[in-house]
Amino acid sequence: MNTPNNKRRKESRNKIESEFIRMLQEQELSEITVTDICKRASVNRTTFYANYLDVYDLAEAVQTRLEEEVLDLYRDELEQKHGNKNFLKLFYHIKENPIFYKTYFKLNSSKGFRFVGYDLEFAEMRFDNRFIEYHIEFFGNGLNAVIRKWLQNDCRETPEEIFEIIKSEYNGVTLIKLTNDLEAKSH
Repeated sequence: MNTPNNKRRKESRNKIESEFIRMLQEQELSEITVTDICKRASVNRTTFYANYLDVYDLAEAVQTRLEEEVLDLYRDELEQKHGNKNFLKLFYHIKENPIFYKTYFKLNSSKGFRFVGYDLEFAEMRFDNRFIEYHIEFFGNGLNAVIRKWLQNDCRETPEEIFEIIKSEYNGVTLIKLTNDLEAKSH
């Protein structure tokens, strides 16, 4: 019997998700079909539908897994209520896992990373309190744009160089913690 967590089912899911991620590097989500995924993953459609409702359900499952991996990267910072203020940990992870992040951004085309726990004390000293939410939005979107551009350029620059770009653009403005919608939803 193919129970939800048995080895064979996990292997099938891994094959399907791996091929799906490869396909996302070549085509848009709307162009990917269940038939194409099954051919490339060497699984039948019954196996696919035993695990996912459709391609969009698969995309959501992959997105959730990717978000959990990013959260795991920052688990200590999140639990200890302090952040990696220099972002080097994130930039090294991106440089070492570009396909992971290209997939993440492709599945989250409008969002990217969400930042919570902005250093409000610092922001209040620098900015008019009435506009802090705009500064937070600007910083988060700017950082996402830099990361996307870096990925488009195949991460040619070093993590330290990307950090210097962020630091110079934002004059040392820092965030306390990096998270995503999963972490925000859990509170």
